[in-house]
Amino acid sequence: MSDGLEKLQPDAPMTLDGLHGRYAAWFRARLVRRYGAADAEDILQEAWLRLASYPGLAGIRHPKAFLLRVASNLALGQLRRSAVAERFAAVTPTVSHEDADQLETVFFRQMVLDLPQPLRDVFLLSRVGGLTNSQIADQLGISPKTVEWRMTRALARCAAQVRR
Repeated sequence: MSDGLEKLQPDAPMTLDGLHGRYAAWFRARLVRRYGAADAEDILQEAWLRLASYPGLAGIRHPKAFLLRVASNLALGQLRRSAVAERFAAVTPTVSHEDADQLETVFFRQMVLDLPQPLRDVFLLSRVGGLTNSQIADQLGISPKTVEWRMTRALARCAAQVRR
């Protein structure tokens, strides 16, 4: 006797439409119960967006568990982002645009000063002096390839500082 719902065949490949058709109502109800209506809607929408680009849908063996894991990961990410934003707001005093510009200038100046001397020289000649790699190589007495390598390292170090 059939209850009107299609039974998932173990060997039937899962598609996004199939997953949504079978589990959307259940998934929404479970998320509302677990996270509340407002957060559930955000998590639900993000989960379906993530699943749309997931290449391994055909191999999902336990769709409900998979959906709950995706939602749980999204909720945890959301919680972490909120905690970081709260910590940042707590330690960052309210500043004017002028103060913010000044703080940014000090931050970038310190970031450049923290570079090792060879990387800093190449970085400043390129970004501040506007010289080409060949011109920097001539001025410093090194090869253009070394200039390129040092610039790449300098930019990577600066990017790592910005991400902190």
